[in-house]
Amino acid sequence: MPASIPELGRDKFSEISGKEYHEIAYLVLNELIGGEVHSNDLADICRDAYHFEVPLEKVHNRNYIMRLDRGPTASFKDFAARMMSRLMQHFLSQGNQQLIILTATSGDTGSAVASAFHGLRNIKVIILYPEKEVSAMQRKQMTTLDDNINVIAIDGKFDDCQRLVKQAFVDPELSWIPLSSANSINIGRLLPQSVYYFYAWSRLAQDIDEEIIFSVPSGNFGNLMGGLIARQMGLPVKKFIISTNENDEVPEFLKSGIYESVNPSKNCISSAMNVGHPSNLARVVALYGGMMDEKGAILREPDINRMRQELFGISVTDYETRLTISEAYKNYGLVLEPHGAVAWRGTVEYLRQYQTEDGGRNLSVSLETAHPAKFPDELRRIINIEPPLPDSLAGIENKAENYVKMENNYEMLRSFIKKHC
Repeated sequence: MPASIPELGRDKFSEISGKEYHEIAYLVLNELIGGEVHSNDLADICRDAYHFEVPLEKVHNRNYIMRLDRGPTASFKDFAARMMSRLMQHFLSQGNQQLIILTATSGDTGSAVASAFHGLRNIKVIILYPEKEVSAMQRKQMTTLDDNINVIAIDGKFDDCQRLVKQAFVDPELSWIPLSSANSINIGRLLPQSVYYFYAWSRLAQDIDEEIIFSVPSGNFGNLMGGLIARQMGLPVKKFIISTNENDEVPEFLKSGIYESVNPSKNCISSAMNVGHPSNLARVVALYGGMMDEKGAILREPDINRMRQELFGISVTDYETRLTISEAYKNYGLVLEPHGAVAWRGTVEYLRQYQTEDGGRNLSVSLETAHPAKFPDELRRIINIEPPLPDSLAGIENKAENYVKMENNYEMLRSFIKKHC
C-alpha cells in the first residue's frame, strides 16, 4: 500500500471534466506517482497505453454500463497491464536491467499481461493458470504468443496458482532472480485501475459534487481496490456494490463480521472471479483501519460499521447470472457476459432495496469487464445470439498454441523458473 494517498482538489475535478481518457489517466497518475516519472514521459506513456474507447451505455433512468472490453485483449485488465508494462519498461531501460514477471490468472489477467508485456526486451513473463477453469478464448490469448511469454497450465484451482506464485517470491533459492508480479498483489496494477472510475464520473455527473454508485464484479478485489483508491483521492462515491459469484466470502464477512475463506473455491461461469481468498482483501481491511495476515486471519478488526455503510455485498449464483443475462437482453437489448451480469445483478438488487429512497435519481455505473465474445457458448444457450468477435480476437482460434502442463507442485515450478530465467 502507498504510505499515503493524495487527495485531488476541486480544481482538479473541474479540470477532469471533458478530457480524453489518456488525459485523465495522466492527471490521476501524476498525483499518485508524480516525481517518479518525468511529466512528459508519463503523458506519453498514458497516450500510448490508452488509445481505445471506454463506452458508457445507458440502460434506464440514470443507470449505466461501463464497457471496459475495448482494449487489445477485450478485458478490463488491459487498463492496468498496459500501463504497468510501460512503466516497468521505462524504469528497466534506464539501467538496462532485466525482470521476470511471475503471475497467476483466473482468466483475463493472463491474456492482458501476455499482450502488454509481449516483445518487451527487458522483461520475461511466466503465467500460471488453472487448466480446467479458463475459457478456450482466454487460454489462446495467452498461449498463442511466444518470444518472452511462457505459460503453464496448473492441475488445480486459481488459489493454487496464486499460492505457488507467492511461494516463489519468498523462496531463498530464487532470491538471486529479479522476480516481480503482474497480479493485483502488485500495487502497480491497482493504481491505473483507479482511473476509469474518475472517467465514468467525469462523463456522467451533473456537477462536481454529485455522488455516484459503482457495481464492481469482484474476485481477487483488485478492481474494487482501484475504486477505493479513487474515493480516497476524493471521488464522490456514494456506494460500492461488491458483486461476487458463489465465492461469497466477502459478502458473508460484511454480514457477520467474521471472515472465512471458501476452500476450495467454487467453479462458476464467471470464471475470472473464482477466488476463495482474495489477495486484495487485506488492503480493503487496511483502508478501514484493520489488519489481515496472508492467510486471512484478522489481527486488528476493521471498522465494520463504516464498511457496511459504504459497501453493499451480494453473491450471485450461476442460475441468477444466466437469468440476468436473459432478462437484460429481453428488457433492454443489453448483451452481457457472465462477469458483467454478476455486476448488473448487484445493481438490480441494490436498486430493488433502495430505489424508493431516491426515486431513481441516483447515478449508478455497473462495470462490464470482458467482451461477450469471450463466452459464446453461454450466450448462444441463454439468448440465442452469436456475439461478434472484436478485431482483437479475430483469427485467434486458428493460431498455434505453446504451453506446458504442470502438477500442483512448487518444486516443479521452482525448476521451471530457474530454467527460464
